[in-house]
Amino acid sequence: MADSTSSTVQVLCVDDETDSAALTAIRLERIDGRFAVETATSAREGYEYLEENDVDCVVSDYKMPEIDGLEFFERVREEHPDLPFVLFTGKGSSSVADDAQSKGVTGYLEKNTDERYEVLAEQIKNAVGKRQRKGT
Repeated sequence: MADSTSSTVQVLCVDDETDSAALTAIRLERIDGRFAVETATSAREGYEYLEENDVDCVVSDYKMPEIDGLEFFERVREEHPDLPFVLFTGKGSSSVADDAQSKGVTGYLEKNTDERYEVLAEQIKNAVGKRQRKGT
């Protein structure tokens, strides 16, 4: 994002735990004032939001009822092949991380790290900046 220091970065945060989604949104917006974060409490709600709105990056929990974060990622990729997608999970494992990486998830981060929001913000900025440099 070096070229667009003042442009807003639209982020969609999908997490079935409303408080977790709200906290992530608040923390990201405090870390970087360019972030405008909307939340959805299910993958289905996330799809609906993506159909009607432009988003620069999706941040999704992994463990959700009905559709998990990786399945959500695969469905998002069908319609938005270049959209940065970060899996931000509280219930991760090395096998989930490996699976996410092999499927092409932009980033993977566990929620239980001390500097998780700062690291997440950096992953978003890097992914969006890379996408902008590619011109998509």
